[in-house]
Amino acid sequence: MRPGPRNLITDVPGILVGNAEDHTLKSGVTVLTGESPLTASVEVMGGAPGTRETDLLAPHNIVEEIHAITLSGGSAFGLDAASGAQAALREAGRGYRVGNAVIPIVPGAIIFDLLNGGNRNRTDNPYGPLGRRALENAGQEFSLGTAGAGTGALAAQQKGGLGSASLVIPSGHTVGALVAANPVGSVTTPGSDHFWAAPLEIDGEFGDLGPDPRAGLIIPDPSRKAAAMGWHQPGTSTTIAVVATDAPLTKAEAKRLAVASHDGIARAVQPAHTPHDGDLVFAVSIRKGPGGADLITLGHAAATCLARAIARAVYLATPTEGDIVPAWSENR
Repeated sequence: MRPGPRNLITDVPGILVGNAEDHTLKSGVTVLTGESPLTASVEVMGGAPGTRETDLLAPHNIVEEIHAITLSGGSAFGLDAASGAQAALREAGRGYRVGNAVIPIVPGAIIFDLLNGGNRNRTDNPYGPLGRRALENAGQEFSLGTAGAGTGALAAQQKGGLGSASLVIPSGHTVGALVAANPVGSVTTPGSDHFWAAPLEIDGEFGDLGPDPRAGLIIPDPSRKAAAMGWHQPGTSTTIAVVATDAPLTKAEAKRLAVASHDGIARAVQPAHTPHDGDLVFAVSIRKGPGGADLITLGHAAATCLARAIARAVYLATPTEGDIVPAWSENR
């Protein structure tokens, strides 16, 4: 298996992604949409999720397709990003049709980035406009690192960010991952620049340092993020992601793909799925199933892409004024 030509989730044909951010706010929004409606489901494994429209993604519920997904900063305020994207979709005539009503279906999830040094001295909610702008920016190319929903993201030891990766599997189908990495845990090994996901790295996509040669890396270093925010407890964080494929899937198969994809978070973040993370993965297909998809290979590829995307998010994060923890590149 090799990455697609962009090594982005948009290597999946028909998938589009757009970002919008406010660097003064140190926050932003990323929207994933499709050239046609998407079959989708979701799996939540963190103890502190913030979501919109996830119940309808259960396989037993009747809405079969969605029109976009929003990943946003802003904690609960960021859920309004989906309203902005929904408004833009409705104006374009895209949505679920009931009689003469057009209802765009836009699930969303958020990360907590309210204490990252950004300027929060405003009374309006900026996330609706950011969601609209991200949807309008959607295309095949988009920025990683300190961009979109990853603009203000922080991992335990350094800045988090927005990441993506892809693989073409033996069947010829493409699998990709998109992630806003803002975990309680660390993406790098204790006292080191090595990434937990290093054994999965392809073509030096996050520094080519290889795995940490030490063994027994069990006890994590004290969290720089927690110290900078003055937390006595780990606080609220989250890794939120989308995995996508052009293999045809039913909603039930998309659910299984979302479940399997969480292994990628566990491979890239230590610890993962904590009570203070809202770890969540959406899974989407641009084609309706069933098509005899090889869910074992798809799940493995999606988890691998997600682990690589998390490492890329941290590796590509850039320093900005007012940061409370360093970017990975500043430790080199």
